[in-house]
Amino acid sequence: MDKNTFTGLFLIMIIMGASFFFMKPNDADLKKERIKAHADSVKRGDIQKPAISAAKFADSAKALANKPVDSAILKSPFGAATVGAEKFITLENKELIVKLSTRGGKVYSVELKNFKTFDKKPLILFEGDHNHFGLNFTAGNNSINTDKLYFTPSANGLQVTGKDSGSVTMRLSYSPTQYIDYIYSLKGEGYKVGFTIKPTGLDQVLASTSTVNINWATNLRKQEKDMEQERRYSTISYNTTDSQNDYLSAGKDEQKDITDKKIQWVSFKAHFFSSVLIADKGFDKSNLAISTDVTDTSDIKQMNANLVLARNADGSFPMLFYFGPDRFSTLQDQGYGLEKQVDLGWGPLKYINRFATLPIFNILKKFNWNYGIIILALTIILKLVLSPLTYKSYLSMAKMRILKPEMDEIKAKVGEDNATLLQQEYLKLYKKAGVNPLGGCLPMLIQMPIVIAFFRFFPSLFELRGQGFLWMHDLSTYDSILTFPNIPFIGNHLSLMCLLMTI
Repeated sequence: MDKNTFTGLFLIMIIMGASFFFMKPNDADLKKERIKAHADSVKRGDIQKPAISAAKFADSAKALANKPVDSAILKSPFGAATVGAEKFITLENKELIVKLSTRGGKVYSVELKNFKTFDKKPLILFEGDHNHFGLNFTAGNNSINTDKLYFTPSANGLQVTGKDSGSVTMRLSYSPTQYIDYIYSLKGEGYKVGFTIKPTGLDQVLASTSTVNINWATNLRKQEKDMEQERRYSTISYNTTDSQNDYLSAGKDEQKDITDKKIQWVSFKAHFFSSVLIADKGFDKSNLAISTDVTDTSDIKQMNANLVLARNADGSFPMLFYFGPDRFSTLQDQGYGLEKQVDLGWGPLKYINRFATLPIFNILKKFNWNYGIIILALTIILKLVLSPLTYKSYLSMAKMRILKPEMDEIKAKVGEDNATLLQQEYLKLYKKAGVNPLGGCLPMLIQMPIVIAFFRFFPSLFELRGQGFLWMHDLSTYDSILTFPNIPFIGNHLSLMCLLMTI
């Protein structure tokens, strides 16, 4: 390929890339549209305002606990449930320790028994005031949130193993025959917790029993070594009932109203672990928000979801929680398309990784090799797959170098002023020699998406978490041989692998 042709192709690529970048809607326009859409929704009464944060809820909860109880409150709907003592009920199976609180009847904490944090501490997804879950409804002239009320448990705890299963009911009583049950069920193995809301005898008490308004807010805790990387991969992912997956921005604060389609599940997704709420028939309306405005330095992001769920024919509101790893195979086994939340790249990169890189990785994994060896094997396979394209590119460039003297003669004979005639003579020469002037570039361009997809695959690969190789203790994050104060454009550590790659 001659210099002019290469320069032309390079400029075309720059122009196309620039047009794609500058013609897309800017953040300000998108933000205005989201704010306008949300304001319209609130004005119509279609959906609640954004969920309060877990941190703000914690402050209000503490203030409420220290405030003397007014006798008028005790006489109001569910007034007797405004006082009580917080107790904890533990549900445990092979994989999970789930602690329920009588205050709000909610999940108080979740511990994954088979995993540890990067510093070998128990891996707790959330705990205490960092998780808020409640129903918002109207009874009489009172607005009520169940998160502030005390429930009565049906048992002191539940431990199941093997193929056994069991359940615990948390009851919020209005009267002996009128109440709301939270029914939590657990199998002996697995990461799913059944969750059903069942109101009884409250048709004349609540303003509406055909739907429930769920308010869920969680602060994601730091679990990995590199907090910035963990934050980059943490977001809210959701899947519609027609299997369309989407997510909120992982790089900035964002809020999204979804009223035109049903969402089957919403996931508060950290880098390698997630908390997911699933409804078989889907949530009718959803308001999702994500923020990095956290007060606790051990938290990475704040997730909020307001969800509207319609009642089943039997009067219940059945759902499922998933608390577990973002391992592709594990998520796939749960059903509901949960594996779609694993970030395998965008556009064609996602399909390359999904249907090529991942299956090859799974085959190599069966040999029980060290994951560092598997990465090397994948790299060799990639080179072999791309070798025909690489060979064709090198061959074409070699032919162009051979033709260079003849092209210089044509240029001297025709002159540079007559560009049209010069190109015609070049084309005649290419045709005579059987050379494609783009033969050196096209194979390289075809390789680029494959190579980018390959390197995009590893940061989201759960299997690399905590796996060592040679001097590296964890293949999912950086290896540090020297730590120092943060330096702009360099960071706060020195990576041996990074140094070796520059040699």
